[in-house]
Amino acid sequence: MSEEKVITLKTDRKIFEDIYFSGNQGSLLFSPTTKSKTITTIVAVVILGIAFLLKENLSKDSVGVLYFLSFIFLLCAVFLSVSINKVSRWKKQVSFYLNKLEKCMIYEIRFDQNFFTVNIDGEKETSEWKDFEYFDSSAEFISLEGKYNYMFPKKSMTEKEYNLLKKIAKENIKQ
Repeated sequence: MSEEKVITLKTDRKIFEDIYFSGNQGSLLFSPTTKSKTITTIVAVVILGIAFLLKENLSKDSVGVLYFLSFIFLLCAVFLSVSINKVSRWKKQVSFYLNKLEKCMIYEIRFDQNFFTVNIDGEKETSEWKDFEYFDSSAEFISLEGKYNYMFPKKSMTEKEYNLLKKIAKENIKQ
């Protein structure tokens, strides 16, 4: 493959949103990043609540348990808030990207034997194939990770273009 191939992508926002926000990805409390921390924090609150209800039954020497449980709850809450912040920033970046895609006139991928270029309205990002460290494809999308990270939904291109991109990426990205 010495000649340059060009794939023009459809920029329908819904196609990209279906991929980015699948599986509760956009949920602040129940995304894959925050779900376990949310559950742990809820469990810590329940245990702390029960301990406070039963504090009259504790001896004066056992009151330290309440301080310990309060500390555990605060620790869980801090980890949860950090994860929520991470998801929130990710959502903001994805939203910015989707807004940019929605307004663009040209969204194309150009590649040959050595280079891979993404062009969004004249803003070009070019990488050598060797710059990519990871490639994955599913029934829904192709993702490339390296110097730049990309996700291309299958629905944004023809079946032939999707299979070509998948084949070329598999050949050129050494995992």
